Amino acid sequence: MTREQYILATQQNNLPRPENAQLYPVGIYGWRKRCLYFFVLLLLVTMIVNLAMTIWILKVMNFTVDGMGNLRVTKKGIRLEGISEFLLPLYVKEIHSRKDSPLVLQSDRNVTVNARNHMGQLTGQLTVGAEAVEAQCKRFEVRASEDGRVLFSADEDEITIGAEKLKVTGTEGAVFGHSVETPHIRAEPSQDLRLESPTRSLKMEAPRGVQVSAAAGDFKATCRKELHLQSTEGEIFLNADSIRLGNLPIGSFSPSTSSSNSRQTVYELCVCPNGKLYLSPAGVGSTCQSSSSICLWN
Repeated sequence: MTREQYILATQQNNLPRPENAQLYPVGIYGWRKRCLYFFVLLLLVTMIVNLAMTIWILKVMNFTVDGMGNLRVTKKGIRLEGISEFLLPLYVKEIHSRKDSPLVLQSDRNVTVNARNHMGQLTGQLTVGAEAVEAQCKRFEVRASEDGRVLFSADEDEITIGAEKLKVTGTEGAVFGHSVETPHIRAEPSQDLRLESPTRSLKMEAPRGVQVSAAAGDFKATCRKELHLQSTEGEIFLNADSIRLGNLPIGSFSPSTSSSNSRQTVYELCVCPNGKLYLSPAGVGSTCQSSSSICLWN
């Protein structure tokens, strides 16, 4: 033992010790201890309630490792099964239904589909409402599902119908406010083709001719006032087994002939200078000059 250790040991033994020293307990006692236990118990109850609520929410919402409820997260995207309701805008790249079920978009007011460019400007809009379907775009197309052929297209300049057959089932037919350009007009089998203009004239033009053909029936042209057949550079050719002109006026060239009109069976076809046709009783020679007074009739 060194000198310093000896001195320190003798000094500690010589210190006076109090006879009635008070001892203070270490810890929490009394009402503080009861409050602490109460808060610990309250925290435990809160944790149990939160855990029970979490388990209940997971059970009700059907949370799984793939998603929740009708929502499933797959490698190809998000899959929704059943009826889904969106309260805020939906931004997706593609929406398609299952192979064996249709895709239904339903709204209490209308369904609007918008298309925008990279700058956020609206380039196309399709609105399905209760009264009408509206499309606002530069070009609207309807294509066939088999070969992708354009059946209907519309833009600012023209409307194109690419179907093999255009069928109008309305009782009033098709009404055109301006000219119609088509290479062929044909009626359905066992149906009549009728071109009519109730209040105006009907005009057909073609640079290389207009052909009207009725292969298995009659061709009839009816008008209320006048029917004009005019050829400026060619001729009007009537080719038929018999050509009949009914309701032509009959003129008489002499009193003796007029008294025997009831027995007259042969007539001569005469033409007035203004193009009017009339019949004159046939004689040995031409009787048109004798009965030309009929050309003066109104």
